[in-house]
Amino acid sequence: MTQRAFAGLLGALVLSLALGACSSPDPDLYTIAPVSGAVKAMGPQIIVIDRIVIAKYLDRSQIVQSSEDYRVDLKSNDWWAEAPGAMLRRVLQQELAQRLPRSSILSETGAISATPDATIDIDFQRLDENKSGSVVLQAQASVSFKNSKTPIVRSFNFTVPSTVPGVVGEVPAISAAVGQLADGLVMLLAPR
Repeated sequence: MTQRAFAGLLGALVLSLALGACSSPDPDLYTIAPVSGAVKAMGPQIIVIDRIVIAKYLDRSQIVQSSEDYRVDLKSNDWWAEAPGAMLRRVLQQELAQRLPRSSILSETGAISATPDATIDIDFQRLDENKSGSVVLQAQASVSFKNSKTPIVRSFNFTVPSTVPGVVGEVPAISAAVGQLADGLVMLLAPR
């Protein structure tokens, strides 16, 4: 190999190493998981989760660690594995199905449609950590029944401590908070 060819090969190697060092690592992907709750014997036969609205600051791939002190703190390399609205809808659907086994829990965005006996709309206003590292879930929910003109509207506010600092503790705490929201929704859906 000539000295010129060797210098060219060495230059290409150095350039490829430099470019590789500049690339960002693949993000760590997270998802929340369904949390089991108390089973209720009766509920509306067909329940549809209709609208899920999320505060715009939360509706992103990157996980929001906190929104305290007029500042949104993101974890640049910790991302949700799916869109937050879709993830919350999926998990709530699974949690309600576990808690209300005699009801069919459908999603407005799903492939199956039916005339609902009850419809749920949820507005997530906050779902991140406070200064002490606990997850805060603030949401409003509306449950409309087929035979009633007036929906039931409730505000929910849950605080769940993280057991481990950082995103590794935040994600399970979010799962627990969403499970508490499912419990609250069941209380609105269950017959009195």
